[in-house]
Amino acid sequence: MALRIYNTLTRQTEEFAPIEPGKVSMYVCGPTVYADAHIGHAMAAIIFDTVRRYLTYQGYRVRFVTNFTDVDDKIIRRANEQKRDPIELANHYADEYLRHLRDLNVLEADVYPRVSEEMGWITQMIGGLEEEGYAYRLDGDVYFRVKRDADYGRLSGRRLEEAMSGTRVEEDARKEHPGDFALWKSAKPGEPSWESPFGPGRPGWHIECSAMCLHHLGEVVDIHGGGNDLIFPHHENEIAQSESYTGKEFARYWMHNGMLQLAGEKMSKSLGNLITIDQFLKEHSADALRLLIFTGHYRKPVVYSAETVESAERSLARLRSGLRPAQGNASTGEAADKLRVATEEARAGYIAAMDDDFNTAGALATLFELVRAINTARTAGVTGPFYDAAQQTLRELAGILGITLEEPAAAAASDVAARPFIDLLVAVRGDLRTARQWALADKVRDGLKGLGVTLEDSPDGTNWRFESE
Repeated sequence: MALRIYNTLTRQTEEFAPIEPGKVSMYVCGPTVYADAHIGHAMAAIIFDTVRRYLTYQGYRVRFVTNFTDVDDKIIRRANEQKRDPIELANHYADEYLRHLRDLNVLEADVYPRVSEEMGWITQMIGGLEEEGYAYRLDGDVYFRVKRDADYGRLSGRRLEEAMSGTRVEEDARKEHPGDFALWKSAKPGEPSWESPFGPGRPGWHIECSAMCLHHLGEVVDIHGGGNDLIFPHHENEIAQSESYTGKEFARYWMHNGMLQLAGEKMSKSLGNLITIDQFLKEHSADALRLLIFTGHYRKPVVYSAETVESAERSLARLRSGLRPAQGNASTGEAADKLRVATEEARAGYIAAMDDDFNTAGALATLFELVRAINTARTAGVTGPFYDAAQQTLRELAGILGITLEEPAAAAASDVAARPFIDLLVAVRGDLRTARQWALADKVRDGLKGLGVTLEDSPDGTNWRFESE
């Protein structure tokens, strides 16, 4: 089955066919950098990182661009409150966000354009729209004429008379139509500004992404992504101004992720109900956050709570259990053959799930089945190439989801000191079993279990592991 993607624009799941065979251009709207990033930002970054990883796995050469909005009203307000330069403040939070992406095992983008560095492309695009009658000047501001765009509203399904709802543009009675949106804002005291053919000022919110797409990916992109809160007005306005400027389709496939919810509400800076990425990673791994996100479909909301995080941690421990070493010497036989078949079925099932609009929950289900097959084979004493291949497949397929299956460094360091004592207790238990002192042997086993250590008996002896492994 070929890869199929749900296209927000057509409201249908369509077979993926890039503009140029073997290559994919992909643009994802990045954050407005004025405060610490939260795990809602992480959700979007992780989802599109996984889309990119899977496309690469399928043999595509992906050019991935995601931006920083470093010129914005919120940045200016925060900088004025802190008596800092707005660009310096934005640079600080952009650098912090890049650190977060590394901590989350998100692959580096090919380009991270910033609005402040793209003014030439932005003003060129605004000028072209003005020349064609799609934009007009108004006392130093420049607005887009929504009535000139016959298809306006086709992404969101909104009628033109609804165009004011949800925009960042303040109501302005001077405009030709209430839905007209700002392409350029005239300079005001206390705000950064740039010279332009329209006078000093700064760009509106929407024009930036259109200009950066054009600059770094060309007139038409394969995939344009972002959170579903951007469908209107941001992405709607991107389509209007980009297609009016080029006369071509802006993006072939529009992908939108659902929101991370805390107590039933979207997690956001403005609502104040957020958990920063740093706060999350102090207590949990990036793998756990990915599992929390991937248990649902990317287009649906994900509920964040102590219970859902704990469930993700248990799922992670289960996946890690599939990487425990073999404990037998049977490299062939029925059990080994079953593991070989299970490995092949896991890969096929995984690909089928991911080809179905990146169904990560289905892909994870195949990994859990593979782990169960590996653990069953281990108990049966399987070792050798089939066992190694199964574990390598587990690592490979988990890696496409960006899941490393690595133990947290802090936990691993504390484990090292305990290992000699656990080895000694396991040896003592073995002596007690040999002496048929079952009650004492069970007491040692139960005591270790209470400390988070699981024992696994086999004909070849006893292995142990931490329950988190």
